[in-house]
Amino acid sequence: MKLSRFPRVRLGHGPTPLEPLPRLSEMLGGPNLYIKRDDCTGLATGGNKTRKLEYLMADALARKADTVITQGATQSNHARQTAAAAARLGLACHLLLEDRTGYTFDDYQHSGNVFLDHLHGASVSEVPGGTDMDAAMERLADSLRTQGRRPYVIPGGGSNPIGALGYVTCALELMAQANDSGLVIDHVVHATGSAGTQAGLVAGLQGARAGIAVLGIGVRAPKPAQEERVFNLASQTAELLGVPGAVERDSVVANCEYVGAGYGVPTPGMIEAVTLLARTEGILLDPVYSGKGMAGLIDLVRRGHFRKGQNIVFVHTGGAVGLFAYMHAFAKADAS
Repeated sequence: MKLSRFPRVRLGHGPTPLEPLPRLSEMLGGPNLYIKRDDCTGLATGGNKTRKLEYLMADALARKADTVITQGATQSNHARQTAAAAARLGLACHLLLEDRTGYTFDDYQHSGNVFLDHLHGASVSEVPGGTDMDAAMERLADSLRTQGRRPYVIPGGGSNPIGALGYVTCALELMAQANDSGLVIDHVVHATGSAGTQAGLVAGLQGARAGIAVLGIGVRAPKPAQEERVFNLASQTAELLGVPGAVERDSVVANCEYVGAGYGVPTPGMIEAVTLLARTEGILLDPVYSGKGMAGLIDLVRRGHFRKGQNIVFVHTGGAVGLFAYMHAFAKADAS
C-alpha cells in the first residue's frame, strides 16, 4: 500500500499516544484495555476527522478549491475540525448542520462544537432533520460556482475513499506502535458512524494482513446498514490503494445495540462510560461517539465477550468539547 502517492497536508499531531488503561482494566476484571488517543490529534481540540482531512484538504488544494463545504449534525465534530482546517489553510468554509435530535437546550444550540464553528470563521446554516444533506451541499456548491467560487464538497464525516486513507494511516501507525512495544493486539474497538474510520482501519489492517479484528460500536444506523456501508467503503478504499479484494466481508463487524433512542441522544450507558473514564483514567470521552463506543466495550467486557488476558485497543475518536453541549444530560443524571 503506497500511501505516499496520495497528496497529504499535515494538520495533526502524530503519532497519537497508545496508552494502557490500568485502573479501568482492573475495575472491570476482564481483558487488558488500551486506548489509542486520537483525541490528541491537536486540531481545534483534536479528533479522528483530522486524519481524514489531511487527505481531503490536500485533494481540495490540488483541485485549486478556494472553499470547502461539508455537513453534519448540530454538534458535529467533523464540522468543527473542517472549519479549523479551512482556517489554517486560508480557505472559506460553509457548514450545513442538520437538526437530528430536536434539542432546544441552550447549551446544545450554542456551546461546544457550534461555538467553535463560528470562532473559526465558518459560515453556518441550520437545516431541519431529514434533509437530503448531499443534495443540499450540491445546491450550495452550484450557487457558489455562479459567484465565481471554486467549492470542494466533503461528505459527512469525511467518509469517502480519500478520507478513509487517514485511518489506513492510523492502522499502520498502530501496528508500528504495537511492534515497538511488544504488544500483541487481539481486537480494536471504536465508535462507528459515517463509516470512514472503520473502513480505513479494516482496509489498512486487512491490506497489511495484520490479523487484528476490528469491532465498530454503532452510534446511528442498524447493524445490516452499518456493516454494508463500512464494507463498501473499505472495499473502495482498498481498491484505491491498489489492493482490490483485500477486504473480506466477514472482517466488517458492527454492534449497534448501544445506539439508544437515536443518534446524539444520551443513554445511561454513555453517561456511565464518560463518567467512569473521567474518574478512573482522567480521560474525557464525547457524548455522541466515543462515549457510546466505550459504553459498548464496557458492557461487552462485563458480559465476557472478551477474554481475560486479551489485549483490546479502544480508538478514542475525540469530540470531548461536545460535553459542554450536553451539560443538561449529565445534570439530569446526577439529579436522578
